[in-house]
Amino acid sequence: MKPTLLILAAGMGSRYGGLKQLDMLGPNNETIMDYSVDFAIQAGFGKVVFVIRKHMEQDFDRLILSKYRSKVEVGVVYQELDCLPEGFTPNPEREKPYGTAHAILMAKDTIKEPFAVINADDFYGENSFETMAQFLSQPQNEPIPRFSMIGYQLKNTLSPFGTVSRGVCKTNDQGELVQITEMTKIKQVEEKIYNLADENNPVALTGNEPVSMNFWGFIPPIFKFLEEQFIEFLTENKDNIKAEFPIPTVVDQLIKSKQVKVSVLDCSAIWFGVTYQEDKPYVMEQLRKL
Repeated sequence: MKPTLLILAAGMGSRYGGLKQLDMLGPNNETIMDYSVDFAIQAGFGKVVFVIRKHMEQDFDRLILSKYRSKVEVGVVYQELDCLPEGFTPNPEREKPYGTAHAILMAKDTIKEPFAVINADDFYGENSFETMAQFLSQPQNEPIPRFSMIGYQLKNTLSPFGTVSRGVCKTNDQGELVQITEMTKIKQVEEKIYNLADENNPVALTGNEPVSMNFWGFIPPIFKFLEEQFIEFLTENKDNIKAEFPIPTVVDQLIKSKQVKVSVLDCSAIWFGVTYQEDKPYVMEQLRKL
């Protein structure tokens, strides 16, 4: 069974200032998603599913889906604020989606096979898709589910134009993820890198830490875990309109409770993305070089 690629494209891009998923940054008007889909097809993925907002549907179909229907099976699922478990209603003051883990949960009725997850606006490099496809194609015979994650060095994932959020990872001797800490304000200051979440007490980082760039490999049991944790999240954050439900937090809890194992996969691929408008010239130059 060929794995599926799930592309998270519902984010609003608040720091960037628009729907960066549809920005044509390549030399022939390619979006970053175009590269991801082409790399995935070459690596052996058999289906691509996109998570979007309903208001994006027409533009997304015209600019993105129409290019791929003749190349690979495609699907779309929607992430909306009212996509909640029974008994819950959205806070009327909330505007932003609930986060990446909620986005994955939207695909629970569509994906029944091993699958990878990526952000629509990140360039992950060709080798990373080959590495993930190989892992997802292996049969699992372990008593608990084994997930995977492509690991990148922190120093290679920063933006010179502002802070970034990264899941900083700790691994054991077997290359398995032991802990993932979501750091929301990482920035390079001169020659040093800091987590500035508490500006009065900045935390120094080496830059060599493996980090999650939201390139995950899952099998269908993840959906049950997501449903359980999402109910807990909604219960605890019913009055917090800015609280998010991110993938690293879910995975970290599953590891600590010993419900899953996660292999951190090394690869030689480069990563870059467009967190801010100022990142665009750099990204366009890197794509041109390809």
